[in-house]
Amino acid sequence: MKRMILIVSGALALFLLVWVARNYFPFFAASVPKIPDVSITSFEECVKAGNPILESYPSRCATKDGKLFTEDIGNVLEKVDLIRAASPRPNAVIKSPLVIEGEARGYWFFEASFPAELFDADGQIIGTGIMQAEGEWMTEEFVPYKGTIAFRVPAAKRGTLILKKDNPSGLPEHDDFLRIPVIFSE
Repeated sequence: MKRMILIVSGALALFLLVWVARNYFPFFAASVPKIPDVSITSFEECVKAGNPILESYPSRCATKDGKLFTEDIGNVLEKVDLIRAASPRPNAVIKSPLVIEGEARGYWFFEASFPAELFDADGQIIGTGIMQAEGEWMTEEFVPYKGTIAFRVPAAKRGTLILKKDNPSGLPEHDDFLRIPVIFSE
């Protein structure tokens, strides 16, 4: 009987000690360091690891240790008042020939066109094309454009599409571009 009372008393004392520590000394729990997951270094790795994707644009992925990784969408948000790409969208899976469509301000064109270049992951040009205005381009308003780029599929999975503002002056202060990350179809 004494043994039973001793066991119950010990368990009750341990429970009381844990309860007091949790409720009156919360800094004990907060001082335990979180071990970072050093294997995750990018948005794609974060998503593959099954971490939650936050509802935002661009998408963000949160790891268990609180690190945030943002999806690369190029510079589409910075250029939305100058040029918009309806197709391809950032991180779209593409194949050859790539059809490019969207709208750009009239001053993005020169003689109703502007150039586009497709790069592989190593920064090598794998295709070029000319985007043609599909309407009156001598305006400051948005004008629809369309064009095609044929390319060889590179070994790397990712690449970049660059839509360049036509700059007949050649002066660097008039250069501008839209950068769209893409994924090559296998």
